[in-house]
Amino acid sequence: MSQMQGWAVQQARQPLVLSEFDLGPLGAEEVEVAVDYCGICHSDLSMINNDWGMSRFPFVPGHEVIGRVTALGPQAKGLKVGQRVGIGWSAESCMHCRQCLSGHQNLCPESVATIGGGHHGGFADKVRAHWAWAVPLPEGIDLPSAGPLLCGGITVLKPFLAYRVSPAARVGVVGIGGLGHMAVKFARAWGCEVTAFTSTAAKADEARGFGAHHVVASRDANAITALSGSLDLLLVTVNVPMDWSALMATLAPHGRMHVVGVVPEPIPVAAFALIGGEREVSGSPTGSPVDIATLLDFATRHDIRPQVEMFPMAQVNDALRHLAEGKARYRIVLEAGRG
Repeated sequence: MSQMQGWAVQQARQPLVLSEFDLGPLGAEEVEVAVDYCGICHSDLSMINNDWGMSRFPFVPGHEVIGRVTALGPQAKGLKVGQRVGIGWSAESCMHCRQCLSGHQNLCPESVATIGGGHHGGFADKVRAHWAWAVPLPEGIDLPSAGPLLCGGITVLKPFLAYRVSPAARVGVVGIGGLGHMAVKFARAWGCEVTAFTSTAAKADEARGFGAHHVVASRDANAITALSGSLDLLLVTVNVPMDWSALMATLAPHGRMHVVGVVPEPIPVAAFALIGGEREVSGSPTGSPVDIATLLDFATRHDIRPQVEMFPMAQVNDALRHLAEGKARYRIVLEAGRG
């Protein structure tokens, strides 16, 4: 048996409480990882509040884990004790369905998320995952800031990988927040011409600092109209309703609007907006273990780091409040072992 101490939510919208859980025997293909750092994602907040109606309590949030392998099941492969790894949104997939066998393990219908559904996450001293989802970290990566790459980072890089976005592409990023600021950094390093859309004037200079060539006020209809027919990829990272017709009009022929923010309402798309220019609308979650490994290599090579604020793990409730109040700039990371 293995005891875990973690900051658990007992009921929706309640503060987290330090709790102890018995994880049981280590599975044959599982690894156990001692947590050094864990990012806080807005998805953690949504799960804590049961905004999506899928949370099972009690559970320990946290799915942007950076840590060290401390134990291996007898059938775990490719890892060794002491190795530094990262664990993101997914902790397990079946490894035998069509999606898993074709390299799309993140779409496995039997996948197990790192948080909720009976699995405890990384606001803890340790966490477990299937060996394939404990992704080795490249040498030279900045460990304190690496956690958000495992969820937010792969979420915004996934369309570049999936649709083979050209380095000559003109890319728009809607929303300069926890996801959007990383999207700007990745798009710039990819070689693209980057336009940032933000509703906050104070973020304009920051967006340029992240790599944006142009910054547009997302509530300025004239500025958006001026971009008509110019963008090859429009990456939507916000979770609020927008002027979708105006944004669709910014797409060039064969352009794509790709949604990674969990917009709570249906997105209306006029058929003519798609048909006339052979445009597309798509969306994606995170990525496969190979996608995540590719992301980590790319981020390390180009020294792409999320902008983070550090909190001691014991101050997790303060950190969550900071996020809920919209004060995070731009991701929050918890450091284990600090009181």
